[in-house]
Amino acid sequence: MAQEGTGLPPPVGAEPGSRSQAGPAAGSCPEPRLEPGWFCAAHRRRVCAQCAGHRVTALEEKAAGLRNKIVDQCEKLQLQSAAITKYMAEVLPGKNQSALSAASWAREVVIQRLIFVRNVCENEEQRLLEKVHAEEERTHQSILTQRAHWSESLQKLDTLRTYLVDMITNLDDHGLVHAEQEIFERTEAAEGILEPQESEKLNFNQKCVQSPLLHQLWASAVLSCATGLEEVRVDEKTVSPLLALSEDKKTLAFSSKKAKTYPDCPERFDHWPNALGTKAFHKGTHAWRISVGKSCAYKLGISYGSLERKGPGSAARLGYNPFSWVFSRYDKEFCFSHNGHHQAVELVKCPIQVGVLVDLDGGEVLFYDPTACVILHSHREAFTAPIYPVFAVADQSISLIQ
Repeated sequence: MAQEGTGLPPPVGAEPGSRSQAGPAAGSCPEPRLEPGWFCAAHRRRVCAQCAGHRVTALEEKAAGLRNKIVDQCEKLQLQSAAITKYMAEVLPGKNQSALSAASWAREVVIQRLIFVRNVCENEEQRLLEKVHAEEERTHQSILTQRAHWSESLQKLDTLRTYLVDMITNLDDHGLVHAEQEIFERTEAAEGILEPQESEKLNFNQKCVQSPLLHQLWASAVLSCATGLEEVRVDEKTVSPLLALSEDKKTLAFSSKKAKTYPDCPERFDHWPNALGTKAFHKGTHAWRISVGKSCAYKLGISYGSLERKGPGSAARLGYNPFSWVFSRYDKEFCFSHNGHHQAVELVKCPIQVGVLVDLDGGEVLFYDPTACVILHSHREAFTAPIYPVFAVADQSISLIQ
């Protein structure tokens, strides 16, 4: 009995509402007759009732299921929209107000702190300028006093000289002998006038401007500001064979065996694990920072270019001669060394960076911990020649930071 296309019962084992037919291969129907009642889920298209190999579902059921999914999706979109609307209406305005309040607070903190710093700096400026003025006045008065004293002494000496010339010119022998006692007394008085001697009272005391606050702020400003740092590189011609130099000329790594075979030259250190910077500084203020990492043996500082390079003697050993000034670490001990004199530096913690600041015009070299904003040590010196950055490392590595 013939079956109508819309009334074919599904075979045994087929899912309710679907049917699967045996027969010609799927899509082999020479003239497919599309019927509105059937839909193939696998091929996602309407199919002919006579085509075999299709998993068919009643179109109404398929459409109903799809409508339910769309309704569910619409509900989800509605909930999502509601959540976004609530977020925009309730959360974002609060966040905006919070951001405005936080920004206002941040501005106030910056302004208040800088006002405080400015006031402190202005007070310190006023105090130091007053000390400079007072020292200038003291020096000036000392010079005036000395000038008056020596003017009076000159006048006395000139009067005595005139008197003595008059005695030997106008008195005869008898008169001269008769005036011997008077001549002796006047001459004895003149002998009390001593020759001028160098006096510190006549020199301006530059220590009057010493200020821990000014020192700290100055060092912090120079070493914490990238524009205040020098572009320092290590001079490969000076690197000890015990050190390996990185390609960017910033990192020195120690090896107990010769790290690299360098060509021998007069500039190279051949015994101590030292190296110099490429650039010499003649005047002004210069600063650079070095990452010391986990190294437990290093030296950092400055030296003259005349520093000896060869041999194991003190002439080539940093801090043991008059040509080098270095801050050093050995294990847990820190010190400043120059010309064989070593001054212990007591630190609460080991620095991971060390800044070197040299003021050639002011005559000072200063070592600084940029991360802790602490001056490690400072030394005053009247430098008489251009200086070079100098480095030594005998444990792991150190690196210049730019």
